[in-house]
Amino acid sequence: MWLRIYFECRCIVLNVFRALVPEPHERIPITGINALYLLFPLSPLIYMGYLARRPYTFTLRLLLLPLVVAVAVGTYFRFMWTEPHHNIYNWGQGLLAEAISAKAIDFAWREEGMLKIGEVHPHVARNPDNLKANGMHEKPDTSNSATSTLAWLYDALEVILSNRGLGWKFGIGIHVPREERSLERNSFLFATLISFVGNYMIFDLLESLIKLVPDVGTPHGGTIFKAELPFFYRYALSTAIHVATGSCILAGFTLFYDLITILAVLLLGSSPSAWPPVLDHPWQSDSLHIFWSKRWHQIFREIFFFGMVFGTFIGSGLYHECAAYALGRGFDTIVPLFFALQAPLLLCEKAWRKYTGYRVGGLYGRLWVYFCIIILGQPLSNSWHRRGLGGGLMLPPSLSPARQFIIPSFRHSLNATGTDILEFMVGSI
Repeated sequence: MWLRIYFECRCIVLNVFRALVPEPHERIPITGINALYLLFPLSPLIYMGYLARRPYTFTLRLLLLPLVVAVAVGTYFRFMWTEPHHNIYNWGQGLLAEAISAKAIDFAWREEGMLKIGEVHPHVARNPDNLKANGMHEKPDTSNSATSTLAWLYDALEVILSNRGLGWKFGIGIHVPREERSLERNSFLFATLISFVGNYMIFDLLESLIKLVPDVGTPHGGTIFKAELPFFYRYALSTAIHVATGSCILAGFTLFYDLITILAVLLLGSSPSAWPPVLDHPWQSDSLHIFWSKRWHQIFREIFFFGMVFGTFIGSGLYHECAAYALGRGFDTIVPLFFALQAPLLLCEKAWRKYTGYRVGGLYGRLWVYFCIIILGQPLSNSWHRRGLGGGLMLPPSLSPARQFIIPSFRHSLNATGTDILEFMVGSI
């Protein structure tokens, strides 16, 4: 009897899962018309964010939660980009579906709502003289009728975009990178714009170089470990691809964050102090603890935090891999295993400090971090590139200075026949 109940429950769960996440061949191709459906999941999320900043909405938020999750997952995993070079967008949709679901869960389970530091209820400060919630998130002037009308939208977007919780109760204790820009509004916007352009150029150049690697740079993907190459050249190439991939991700994080920062400060009147750097020079880390807790981004801090270090990294690995499932290329355990591996590595650092009296740091600490991230992390990049990460259309060629000017200039200057030295180096395989 219990076995029958188990199989019936398993069948029900599988049917519900497949109702939200169909098989790749059952998904709906995205066209010019139904592409507008991709905006629909944002509406219930914005409403949930609005409710999270209103008192006595706990029951309503709990009732709304299943709808928000079902709409996000059901939409982004049902509609599919079918062109091979657009497959990377399916990955992005998977990440967005998970992020919306996690946000909705975070908004729903807090009975009091999302509170800023110093508040007892949303918009109700414990100290009536302190209405600015730690001075981090200053609300725009509502004397303007247009701004007053959109105050509800500001409330919703403010809490949705506050991933690190700066100025909020859930962000107490988070590491905030040192601000190197002027906090004067115009100077801050100009410096952020310069950062955006610089990271755009870095992202474009690295992504364009990865596309020069045979197989790896195609939409169908290929391994970064070329068995035809001698040992040294094989792993020199895989290391270069892995470092370029990581640097590309860093640049992408920063440029996307810079864009949101500009929009928030310029259009929503948000304070520059609410938008410190998203990264804190991760390449300068001299221990894994410093890397993950301070120098890496803290955007998904609330999503991955389950109270235990193992749960945090396992949650991170599942977040990345479940999103990659939207590519239609199966589930690869390598990704969650890499993130889960970080927990015992951190315990090794703790054991080192316990038995030696010295924390991991300095030059040897930095080499340790590079070994854990650059060497042990290569199977992670390989998993993504085998499924077409490097061949995805992240930037249209017409918007790529590297493909329009830089790489053609190298081709012309290095070889009059038009053969690029990078293609020559990896083309021999």
